[in-house]
Amino acid sequence: MRAGATEVEAIAYESDEFNVHVRLGEVEQLSEAGSRALGLRVFVAAEGGQRTASTSTSDLSKDGVARMVESAVALAKITGVDPFAGLPERESFGMHDPETQALYFEDATAIPPPERIAIAKRCEAAAMDFDTRIQNSKGASFDCWSAHQVMCNSRGFMGEYKRSYVGFSATPIAQDGGTMQSGFWYSNGRTARLLDDPEAVGREAARRALRLLGARRVPTQQVPVVFPPEASRGLMGNLLSAANGDSIYRNASMFAGKLGEQVAGENITIVDDGTMVFDHKLPDGSTLRVGGFGTSPFDGDGLPTRRTVVIERGVLKELLLNTYTARKLGMTSNAKASRGLAGAPGIGGGNYFLEPGTQSHEEIVGGLKRGLLVLSTMGFGVNLVTGDYSQGASGLWIEDGEVAFPVEEITIAGNLKEMFRNVSAIGNDLEWRGSGAVPTVQIEGMTVAGS
Repeated sequence: MRAGATEVEAIAYESDEFNVHVRLGEVEQLSEAGSRALGLRVFVAAEGGQRTASTSTSDLSKDGVARMVESAVALAKITGVDPFAGLPERESFGMHDPETQALYFEDATAIPPPERIAIAKRCEAAAMDFDTRIQNSKGASFDCWSAHQVMCNSRGFMGEYKRSYVGFSATPIAQDGGTMQSGFWYSNGRTARLLDDPEAVGREAARRALRLLGARRVPTQQVPVVFPPEASRGLMGNLLSAANGDSIYRNASMFAGKLGEQVAGENITIVDDGTMVFDHKLPDGSTLRVGGFGTSPFDGDGLPTRRTVVIERGVLKELLLNTYTARKLGMTSNAKASRGLAGAPGIGGGNYFLEPGTQSHEEIVGGLKRGLLVLSTMGFGVNLVTGDYSQGASGLWIEDGEVAFPVEEITIAGNLKEMFRNVSAIGNDLEWRGSGAVPTVQIEGMTVAGS
């Protein structure tokens, strides 16, 4: 402010990270790092709006901070005037209690490094021992980190919180004759108390590799396609991406002009909630409260996070908005700002989910006369402006409710506008393994392109 800024926002961030990757029982890569940095966003009042600029630095010395301030203000004074730029109004700031949100657990990074390596090795060894057709591996990894963020601004907001993460995974390779397939599985959490047994994770990764052996292509046809949770999460996440307020403002979304209108089937309700805390039952019978991976006490603008029903029974009820985009659209932010050290806040959700149905995954697959169970997709064939959808895929071909054979080298295609209206079944298998959770979803009439 003394250097000439009208308004200022500052972020301090520090983290400690650990990663080890083992392959065939040997450590291939190990890294451990700590970082500390500052980010600064400044505004300079001008006729018709404000000029703005941002800088960041990892040089926290007095001279380093002084250079960052001088650079930020100098840059702001030569940028264009933006009528929508500026901090949120004072009355909109706030935060939830980080302690009650349970985002940080010391045990996530308390496991000694030799034990972290041993867990990764155990996970890979269990996968390798599962079946004689598994003789190779892409390896196994163990990761953990903790992070601490402080944010303040010249309008009186001050907030901080800490987060933690720990997890491990394995990727074995199964081979039978001349064909090879890889499988992947993992376990993660904010606390080590929620991690699965390494041997169980390794065996599941092996099972996922083995089920694709002997995969082949199928003739091009239109059939129902079932997306299990690990595949449906990305598919239904496109709904949130299309509801991004910035894309709506730029008319670069298939949902542009659709607020309040039917954009999906009546069985589709999508919620984004940055406040979620889960109660986990532990083996000893006790309950442990843990915040979701997308939970935080405040968003990137300093507004308290909230629960937002984005799509309700197929109707687009709300857009994802930060303060800046909300101003451009003449609306009010719903606390979806995401923030890095440098640059203006973007738009990002908290924990998103599709409200589950009543059928189990097995019931949905069992009711399929002929169709595809997608296990993985690849490529970037999703156009959120037109809705065109085309992805490479592999999975299992279903005949009369049973797995007939694995398939690969196929493409699944459709249009998201139609796909979201043609969801014929939603499972009850909602499981949180990240910041998004979507149960099994069946979509009618998709094109499976093969041989």
